[in-house]
Amino acid sequence: MNEDSLQNQIEAAVGYENLLAPALFQQWTERVLDAAQILSGDRVLDVACGTGVLTRKAAGRVGASGSVSGLDPGPGMLAVAESLAPSVDWRLGTAESLPYEDASFDAVVSQFGLMFFADRYKALDEMLRVLVPGGRLAVAVWDSLDNIPAYAEEVALLNRIAGEKVANAVRTPFALGARADLKKLFEETTASSVAIATCTGTARFPSIRTMVEADLRGWLPVMGIVLDEEQIHSILAKAESALARYVTKEGTAEFAISAHIVTGSKS
Repeated sequence: MNEDSLQNQIEAAVGYENLLAPALFQQWTERVLDAAQILSGDRVLDVACGTGVLTRKAAGRVGASGSVSGLDPGPGMLAVAESLAPSVDWRLGTAESLPYEDASFDAVVSQFGLMFFADRYKALDEMLRVLVPGGRLAVAVWDSLDNIPAYAEEVALLNRIAGEKVANAVRTPFALGARADLKKLFEETTASSVAIATCTGTARFPSIRTMVEADLRGWLPVMGIVLDEEQIHSILAKAESALARYVTKEGTAEFAISAHIVTGSKS
């Protein structure tokens, strides 16, 4: 990877960390760690760690007697992650081929990454492989887009203005929202005691503009899509009215957002 390409990835990761993490992702970290029963002294792996939102919280839980590793396929994401928490073991790699020995971890967690894996079955098998017998697995995925109207409306807006490819990039995070399909996916692995809990949170952005700009400048580049400034300004101008019903009296943007947290253990 050349220096310019890496710098572009880092800039996209900074946007992800600064715009999307506080508005969407931070509120789920405690729930995922609770689901995985993370305690002091545990050895924890965070798969598809991104900029380390969940990984950093896990490191705080396990303390000095435990250890935390974060793995992601994006060099830009890992560069930002390492700058924020240099003591964590950050590694470049994919979920389908984890660079760890068998039975290396007490718990494996993954927050909003499973939807993007090339081979979800292989990834889950790998997560179970690196767990100790009885080790805990907790994976969070977004609910169906049909159950999150604010993003459904944003996707429709993007489809009208920027086309299907751009809209699909924002639609992809919700690809595992159907509970029945999600349950089937996990039950076809060797995981035992599989359970799914659907939880509701609140997305909070400083404004509608910030919400949509977070996707245009923070998420789309992560997905390999870079819009020109004219397109961005056109989308932002129309988003203000298209999503006006999510604006609070204070001018912020708030709406309910739900996710599934799947738990299981290694037999």
